[in-house]
Amino acid sequence: MAVLGKRLLVESVGTAWLVFIGCGSIVLNTGAVQQGYGVLEVSLAFGLALATASYWFGETSGAHFNPAVTVGFTAAQRFPVKDLLPYIAAQILGAVAAAALLVYVASGRPGFEIGASEFAANGFGDHSPSDYQLHSALAIEFVLSFAFVMASLLVAARYKTKPGGPMVVGGCLALVYLVSIPVTNGSVNPARSTAQALFVGDWALDQLWLFWAAPMSGGVVAGFVFSLLGGRSDQSAAALAEGHSEAA
Repeated sequence: MAVLGKRLLVESVGTAWLVFIGCGSIVLNTGAVQQGYGVLEVSLAFGLALATASYWFGETSGAHFNPAVTVGFTAAQRFPVKDLLPYIAAQILGAVAAAALLVYVASGRPGFEIGASEFAANGFGDHSPSDYQLHSALAIEFVLSFAFVMASLLVAARYKTKPGGPMVVGGCLALVYLVSIPVTNGSVNPARSTAQALFVGDWALDQLWLFWAAPMSGGVVAGFVFSLLGGRSDQSAAALAEGHSEAA
C-alpha cells in the first residue's frame, strides 16, 4: 500500500508539472492574446515538461501523467487494472492543483480574467483557436492520442532502461501539440483538459466530454493494437523456433 501511495503521489506531482509548464506557457504569456499564438513555444513547453518529469519519476510510477496513457497500458496488459482508477484520480488531482496555482499567479496581472483568456482550455467550434468544428476536433484528438499512447508503449518496451526514452516521448508530445493546438488548443490528456475546464466553467465544461471520449478511446485502441502486434510477434517467433527444431 505504501508503494502504491508513493506511485500515486509521483503521478500527481508529474501531472501537475506537465500542466503548470504547458498551460502556463499560454496563460502567463502576456504576448499570447489569442489562443494558438506561439504554437512552437507551447509545444516545446509541453514536450520538455513531460521529458523532465519522466526523467525524475519514470522509474517510480512509469511516468504516465495522462489517463489516456494509463488506460492504454491497461488495455495492452502492461498495467494492473486495480491501479487504473487510483492513477487517473491522482492525475486529475495533480492537474487541478496546477491549474489552481496558475490562477493564483495569473491573477497578479492587472486585468486578468479567466473567461476572457479562456485559460488554455480545450474547445471546438467557436472555442477552437482556428474555428475547427466538432468532427475535426474529434478526429485529431483520437488519432493523435492513439499515436502518442502507441509511442509511449513502444518506448516503455524498448527504451525502459535507456536515458533517451523520456526525450523520445517528450518529442512525440511536442509534435502532437504542434498539430493539435490550432484545432483544439491541444489536449490528448483528459486530466489537463479537466483541470482547465473546471476553472473556466460554462462552455469548457459543456465541451469537456470530447476531451475524455477521444483521448481515452484512442488510448484503448492503441493498447489493443500494441498487444495484438506483440502477440503476433511472439507467435511468429515460437512458430519459427518450432520449425527450426523440426528441421533439425
